[in-house]
Amino acid sequence: MVASFQERLQAVNPEYETFERLQTLQVNLGNLCNLNCSHCHVEASGRGTEIMNRTVMDQIALFLQRHQNLALDITGGCPEMNPDFCYLIEITDRLAQRRLLRSNLAIMAEPGREWLPEYCRSHDLTVIGSLPCYLEDNVDRQRGEGVYQSSIKVLKRLNTLGYGTELELDLVYNPGEGFVPGRQLGLEAAYKQELSSRHGIVFNHLFTITNAPIGRFRAHLEAGSSYTAYLRLLSERFNPDAAEKIMCRTLISVDWEGRLFNCDFNQALKMPLTAVDGSVMTLSNLEGDLLPGEKILLSQHCYCCTAGEGSSCTGALVA
Repeated sequence: MVASFQERLQAVNPEYETFERLQTLQVNLGNLCNLNCSHCHVEASGRGTEIMNRTVMDQIALFLQRHQNLALDITGGCPEMNPDFCYLIEITDRLAQRRLLRSNLAIMAEPGREWLPEYCRSHDLTVIGSLPCYLEDNVDRQRGEGVYQSSIKVLKRLNTLGYGTELELDLVYNPGEGFVPGRQLGLEAAYKQELSSRHGIVFNHLFTITNAPIGRFRAHLEAGSSYTAYLRLLSERFNPDAAEKIMCRTLISVDWEGRLFNCDFNQALKMPLTAVDGSVMTLSNLEGDLLPGEKILLSQHCYCCTAGEGSSCTGALVA
């Protein structure tokens, strides 16, 4: 029996289960993807049908016009596969403090999409690329045959465009199985050494992200009868020092229809934010500073964010 995450968090400090202030607007453009990764919590694939349209994108741009000190974090699925991806990028130019594109990298090597690296540079996007290991076999096992070589090809192209030096290029590490990542700084050093020596690739930061026990990763764990053991491991590695910095205190997630969530994990679990009257909150009725002091919707999957060094969309929470 794993103790309630909410009770564990309350025991550290009741304020940590409340929203503090909005710093990052994370938008999920849908579950369409060219890959079918084993750890994907949104179960994205080439069969995805949840695709954000221009009406919702216009609402995002209007919101950013009124709140221009925010970071815009663009994710999916594979966000570049949204038919209106370029529309969103172009209508949000100069509206956010910074814009982060979460890419699986391999998409930028596909025929007909080779223009994407140059496009990202021309719109000053920070690229956060998924590369769950610096070894080819591990990446292809987790993401599909040939994905590693495609990712390396794209990283080299990004480097020639100034990414990793003039523009920010970050990588993301996700464990392939049910364990908590090691020290982020140590893994970052290993990545930099291996990618440089093997391929001459440079990048800025490595983000270690603990897999949430939901979606396709939960199914993977359950298939191996290890879901309960993984959840117990996350709870045993609960780090009180990470609790204060959980990303849902400063981030709001927007789904393909404009509905609001505390994070992308809650979005995958269909746990939306609701107004006083019980209606689902959307960008169209959101104004001002978002819900300071309001309770965050928490559940057992939240243990992934406080295990070990902690985990967020920008990596470890404590050194």
